[in-house]
Amino acid sequence: MTFNIETERLLLRELRSSDLDGMFELDSNPEVHRYLGNKPIKTKAEAKTILDSVINQYKERGIGRWAVINKDTNEFMGWSGIRLNTEYNMNGFTKYYDVGYRLIERFWGKGYATESGKAAVDYAFNVMKLPELYATTEMGNQASHNALLKLGLTYIEDFYFEQEDLDLRWYKIENK
Repeated sequence: MTFNIETERLLLRELRSSDLDGMFELDSNPEVHRYLGNKPIKTKAEAKTILDSVINQYKERGIGRWAVINKDTNEFMGWSGIRLNTEYNMNGFTKYYDVGYRLIERFWGKGYATESGKAAVDYAFNVMKLPELYATTEMGNQASHNALLKLGLTYIEDFYFEQEDLDLRWYKIENK
């Protein structure tokens, strides 16, 4: 899987093993994991496991999260995009496409999640021709809640995710 999606400020591309340092910076930050069960990683080996998992998703499922790159500086900013979830029973769903994003803290509050997320929704509906997309956030994550609403998703309901002991919100958008 090799592709590039450009937005006004961002380049979205497949994650690569060369993104290891950026993935470690992202997922080792406790602030980034505040609404993800508070389990930041501690080693680059853990970051490599995450990275390898996404790269494997490209091969097995034809889609996975994409690297978010600043077009002006070429900096790795985090990830965004579509994922086919098959690992979890999430609010009664066991196989569904979701849209998501995770950015390094210094890139928060600048609209990058919304910008990359809109490109992902567009790709899901216009290229992949998916009928719908879902998303989740932890109940306290107001910034992510707001971003998902800006992407056009509708808040559906709250639910308890027993596997990770989290109170989550469930969202959906339909391809019209």
